[in-house]
Amino acid sequence: MGALLALVAIALLFAAGIAVVGFARHALARPFVYGVSFIACALGLMAGLEGLLGPSSALHLPLGLPGMGASVRVDALSGFFLFVINLGGVAASLYGMGYGRHEDAPARVLPFFPVFLGGMNLVLLAGDAYSFLLAWELMSLTSWALVISQDKSAENIRAGLVYLIMATFGTLTLMMAFGLLAGAAGSYSFEAMRHADAGMLVSGAVLFLALIGAGSKAGLIPLHVWLPMAHPAAPSHVSALMSGVMTKVAIYGFIRIVFDLAGDPAWWWSIPVLAAGGISAALGILYAMMQADMKRVLAYSTIENIGIIFTGLGLALAFEAAQLPAAAALALTAALLHVLNHAVFKNLLFFGAGAVLVATGTKDLEKLGGLIHRMPVTAFVMLVGAAAISALPPLNGFVSEWLTFQAILLSPELPSWGLKLLVPATGAMLALAAALALACFVRLYGIAFLGRPRSDVAREAQEVDGWSKTAMGGLALLCLLIGIWPGPVMDALQAAVGPLSGAQMPVQSSVSWLSIIPVAESRSSYNGLLLFLFIAFSALVAAWLIHRLASRALRRAPAWDCGFPNADPATQYTAASFAQPLRRVFGVTLFAGRERVEMPPPGDNRPARITLDEQDPAWVYLFTPLVAGLNWLTEKSNRLPYLTIRQYLGIVFLVLVLLLGVLALWP
Repeated sequence: MGALLALVAIALLFAAGIAVVGFARHALARPFVYGVSFIACALGLMAGLEGLLGPSSALHLPLGLPGMGASVRVDALSGFFLFVINLGGVAASLYGMGYGRHEDAPARVLPFFPVFLGGMNLVLLAGDAYSFLLAWELMSLTSWALVISQDKSAENIRAGLVYLIMATFGTLTLMMAFGLLAGAAGSYSFEAMRHADAGMLVSGAVLFLALIGAGSKAGLIPLHVWLPMAHPAAPSHVSALMSGVMTKVAIYGFIRIVFDLAGDPAWWWSIPVLAAGGISAALGILYAMMQADMKRVLAYSTIENIGIIFTGLGLALAFEAAQLPAAAALALTAALLHVLNHAVFKNLLFFGAGAVLVATGTKDLEKLGGLIHRMPVTAFVMLVGAAAISALPPLNGFVSEWLTFQAILLSPELPSWGLKLLVPATGAMLALAAALALACFVRLYGIAFLGRPRSDVAREAQEVDGWSKTAMGGLALLCLLIGIWPGPVMDALQAAVGPLSGAQMPVQSSVSWLSIIPVAESRSSYNGLLLFLFIAFSALVAAWLIHRLASRALRRAPAWDCGFPNADPATQYTAASFAQPLRRVFGVTLFAGRERVEMPPPGDNRPARITLDEQDPAWVYLFTPLVAGLNWLTEKSNRLPYLTIRQYLGIVFLVLVLLLGVLALWP
């Protein structure tokens, strides 16, 4: 039933995208597309819940490769991700009802928006490699079309090109991974791959290919270069889907291949996953600290959160290989819970950034300020999202990161000394990332919403429409509910965790006062509800005491600036000045950062200027040499048309010998 319901939702999404092509500029096109998308995603959400909490369901469709067809299956894992993806789709569709009024080119957005949602859902339903890769490519192409929807900007076109290249590269590596899993028998059904014995060498190669293919779509460093370019280029509700939802489809692909299809893990499988996760978490938030574009800050912070998720997945692999199923279940639960949490608060933050963009026409933090007075609802929900992504209790981001650290604390039980050293080092990087995330979002929220307006557009901003406020308010409420009531969510995840890790966590719903005890009460426990009640009670008592004991007199005076009343907004902290200490500590070494100060001589009325130059090491040390090597290879290959027939026959003979050698060595 779950598979059939999900297929109905996908059919509705595809039908909406096709039907709107002829009247995308009509006034009814926007409510039609987003209304149908809302209904279809609600159906997909129900299908996901049924797959997670109920029995698996499967269908065989007479489509796809001749003689094989297409397999569609919803189990607990795909059901959970269906719930996450369609939760984001419901919120984005509701938000798009209001935000879509401001789209410059609706004909470039409306036809692709529902098809993009349908493509992501179809990836999760695929029961064979052919269907998976076809849906993966559909998801990539439709999201690329949405990235370049604002084609008047050369930067957006470049972002689309880089994204398309990286997406093609990721698909190629996943195709190779499925090819290795299919083996000589050539069966592309997941069921056949699941029961095949690929061997340790082939399984290790599958791990690396899946990490590269899924990691490039998720945004793991150093394969992240497309993400901070593409996510800010797309419309804000599409950016929310790409950052908060599409990256989760990539994580699903990695889990499906490595945890489900590749067989029992070896102890060393966790090493590249943990290394990639820890480095992505630490460097991703450092990148975010250097940005002045609000949406680029959020895009880089996605890299940090993807790193946290992959750290949990790496821990689960390590514990499973060491025959510690309870610890593996804890680590996998932490990763999946952070998948849900990140989808909630990252969608909320991108919606808030879109609201600011609509109200002011700019994403530049240096031109904002004082928006808490002009946009109080947006300011409040953005504060909730910023606190959640900073892992502050009692919100949802704290729970999943706390569970990840609880899994890290179990690493002394691992038998491998390499992992005993690597896991604490990864934990230190996650701790650094958590501290920097708090600083990053204090910076983002403080510069954008507090202080005085730095420009006329910020001074004249108005609150956004009711549709947008409703979508943001619902996600803010979810951040709080999951944070104070995580036990039932963790219990629901065990249907997906159990088959993958070989064990389940203890039931959390039965613990009194909605506490959670991930390992044992003697080690650690957490109660979000009591913490929330304590914070609320303390705040109310403090407010009552202040109003009761303080003077009731009201005095208004100019803003005080170190003894000099100066109302000029230029005296405030800027985004660049806030990040300057961290930029000077880390920017010079990690990002080749340079500061150039132009100070006019005395008597010159020109303003002083500071110019900041930073470079992404991935561009400098990986992709620039790679492009240069490809250009060299292309130039050399231009000689091929001028070879003689003998030279051609020699090349064919050498390739044939090479292929025969590969077949002879194939296990």
